[in-house]
Amino acid sequence: MARLGDTPLAGPRLSRGGAIPARAGIGLREPHIEDFLAQGCPASWVEVHSENYLAPGGPRLARLERVREKLPLSCHGVGLSLGSADGLDPDHLMRLRALFGRLDPALVSDHLSWSVAGGVYLNDLLPLPYTAESLKIVASNIDHAQDALGRRLLVENPSSYVDLPNQEMTEAQFLAALVARTGCGLLLDLNNIHVSAFNLRRPLEDFLAGLPFAAVEEIHLAGHAVADFEGETVLLDDHGAAVPPAVWALYERMIAQIGPRPTLIEWDTRLPDLSVLMNEAAQADTLLEGWHAR
Repeated sequence: MARLGDTPLAGPRLSRGGAIPARAGIGLREPHIEDFLAQGCPASWVEVHSENYLAPGGPRLARLERVREKLPLSCHGVGLSLGSADGLDPDHLMRLRALFGRLDPALVSDHLSWSVAGGVYLNDLLPLPYTAESLKIVASNIDHAQDALGRRLLVENPSSYVDLPNQEMTEAQFLAALVARTGCGLLLDLNNIHVSAFNLRRPLEDFLAGLPFAAVEEIHLAGHAVADFEGETVLLDDHGAAVPPAVWALYERMIAQIGPRPTLIEWDTRLPDLSVLMNEAAQADTLLEGWHAR
């Protein structure tokens, strides 16, 4: 097994790879890359899922490197499992560090969740309780990741479906404590906030009050599915639809409150034509430009 000490660290905990502008980018998925390249990379920036590019070569990575030559890049992970009590997988960290060293992304991020237990990887981003014990575990894992990667990590707020018992703090308080303890940044997913507020039947303020907005370095916008579960309407964070009006309204509110941030249109399932994503990005850019024109 490789050890993190086998090679030097990448450097201090800094955002790298050139600044991502406070404009709208798109989540670039493999079915769109050839079309995206053929059109001259028509976006301000792009984000990819880190785990899709961990192989140290091949045509997939080569295509992404062609995009990276033209645009700033954000790498969004789904596999760190920051909530795992067993700690982080050193091999996974080594592979991420190699990828980031090759692509030099401006931002790197992962989720406030867990997906590994006893060496078994689960195909989901599972919730964790907002307790002092969980805070200690997640903060330690974030410190470990930032030291190993030599980069500041952005942590994304989750979508929620049920109330976990024995909560000791709100989600916003938990995220604020992580920022204070580790110096990490936040990736604020506004669709997740809308989904959580709807599913838990709580006001948006419960998820917004106390958030450390100064730490927000990126915003995600996405759509969701509507489902019925035992006679109750539930929103599913599946990233498979256009950004709905309620999320656009929340985005306008956030931009008015905290100012422009790099904003991603995230679409992962039931992928539409690339033009649909670009139109969604244009709508976000219109709102950002409206803030600048005030």
